[in-house]
Amino acid sequence: MNVLVTGGTGTVGSQVVGELVGRGVNVRVLTRDPAKAKGLPPGVTGVAGNLLEPTTVRTVFDGVDAVFLLNAVSMTEAHEGLMAVAGMRLARVKRVVYLSVHHADSFAWLPHFGSKIGVEEALRKSGLPFTILRPNNFYQNDYWYKDALLQAGVYPQPIGDGGTSRVDVRDIAEAAAIALTSSSHEGESYDLVGSELHTGVSTAAAWSRALGRPVTYAGDDLDAWEQQSLTYMPAWMVFDFRLMYATFQKQGLKGSPEAIARETALLGHAPRPFDAFAAETAAAWRASGA
Repeated sequence: MNVLVTGGTGTVGSQVVGELVGRGVNVRVLTRDPAKAKGLPPGVTGVAGNLLEPTTVRTVFDGVDAVFLLNAVSMTEAHEGLMAVAGMRLARVKRVVYLSVHHADSFAWLPHFGSKIGVEEALRKSGLPFTILRPNNFYQNDYWYKDALLQAGVYPQPIGDGGTSRVDVRDIAEAAAIALTSSSHEGESYDLVGSELHTGVSTAAAWSRALGRPVTYAGDDLDAWEQQSLTYMPAWMVFDFRLMYATFQKQGLKGSPEAIARETALLGHAPRPFDAFAAETAAAWRASGA
């Protein structure tokens, strides 16, 4: 079986690649930067290309049985996704697993949520066999906050107290690999969530336990968060994410018991808990001398 993974060098895609390799699948990874292909696992083929370019879209899906479609957050995300759907139809791809976002339709005014709705609908109307995965906020996003956690004892992601059902990227990757290698999930959409609700305060407390030192939540001040974030993120992304965090603070991003039950049945195990992720990550940081 030949599977093409888009976004295969990133946080989620690299985990999907690993899951597929472990299942004996032949994997290709589409990347805009050929230099990134040098870091791929042995046996994985890097393919240079850009989903905004018709030349790529007309050729990259040839000879591919299935595609994991991940379009990174960008100002062209929706168009890249639609171009990919068009290319997959031309190539008559046999199976597509698309990475959307939890409650995309409920919060469609958020730019990187709303951009996924058209791609979902395009897949439904495309005639392609598809599965849609809708993950919540990733545990692994907290890797970005290593310095803040270790040096300042602060958890800075302003998720508030609305309650988010955060999820481990490894659960997302496992779900993707299962759906890519089995026909029994065609036409299905799965919310990928954790089994517990997390707030800014509870997340800081989990990191305190894992690190064995006090960690406090930086708070819900989105003006302060925006000013800090503009030093390392483009303005369009900061605007988008600020709206997202305001939504988290007011309404949360919550998984239902039914979603958790379906996810558990898909994976064959319960979603990984955040405390276990934090403890594992803290141990890895200590082992590296951090």
